[in-house]
Amino acid sequence: MTKRTAPRNRTLTLSEEDCRRLQPRLVTLNRPCRLGEILGRTIHQDVMEVFDLLPEKCVDLLIADPPYNRRKTFHTITFHASEEERYRNWLEGWVSKLPRILRPAATVYVCCDWQCSQTVYTVLSRYFRMRNRITWEREKGRGAHSNWKNAHEDIWFATMSDKYTFNLDAVKVKRKVLAPYRVEGQPKDWSEETSGNYRTTHPSNLWTDVTVPFWSMQENTDHPTQKPEKLIAKLILASSNEGDVVFDPFSGSGTTSVTAKKLNRCFFSVERDGMYCLLAEKRLELAGRNPAIQGYEDGVFWERNTTPHRKKEE
Repeated sequence: MTKRTAPRNRTLTLSEEDCRRLQPRLVTLNRPCRLGEILGRTIHQDVMEVFDLLPEKCVDLLIADPPYNRRKTFHTITFHASEEERYRNWLEGWVSKLPRILRPAATVYVCCDWQCSQTVYTVLSRYFRMRNRITWEREKGRGAHSNWKNAHEDIWFATMSDKYTFNLDAVKVKRKVLAPYRVEGQPKDWSEETSGNYRTTHPSNLWTDVTVPFWSMQENTDHPTQKPEKLIAKLILASSNEGDVVFDPFSGSGTTSVTAKKLNRCFFSVERDGMYCLLAEKRLELAGRNPAIQGYEDGVFWERNTTPHRKKEE
């Protein structure tokens, strides 16, 4: 499975030895399980076979990135676009099973694109209290000759009840101050630091500071719709606490599990494709050695392609 790449290409791949070593870590469920049996594990299975076997009220935060309603090939599995009603019924099939496994104060985030965003909202709103829609900029994407380039995606934010976790201070964004304003010579609502002038601001539902993984980033894999760790870190930090249980029913190459591990959350996930399961396990292994998340440092999220420039202490 190893292929030749450019010297600076850091895309994560699997060797035959990786596959042999990581395969025993994967889990398949054939009976109802206890939470302790699946925490920290990747379940290699169709999620529709799994939902009824999971423990009741065990999840604090669910992050789902299901296939969008368009044709897309995920290694050995191809998801086909369908009529809206059929896609809505498919969503209903798994969304309807979520309340049983979620704790009373749980939060749900579901990713989607503009074409299926309204359908996702319609289905989620039948089971949860809708809170907001996050729109984030994908700075990658193909141009179109007769249409606007599609450069954003949505994430619907919903909760089980009016009691839920939202850690505002954990997800503030640090921005450079271009025109610093002073009162009696002192900074107003910003701070002077050795690396520049900065303001820490409240997060909005429009995110333009996220970089889609690409070939020179350590987190990059060959998964066609991989979400950035920074994106998932915002959701996890805002809507869970250390030790909470995070679940991803469409794990892909494991970004949610990896980010949860780096942020000291408990986690488990489900993925149909065996290669992506193994990539997730390899990333989890690497996360144990290096918990850094690109774009998140010193407890704040930095603007895209910016980091503190001060020299780190040895």
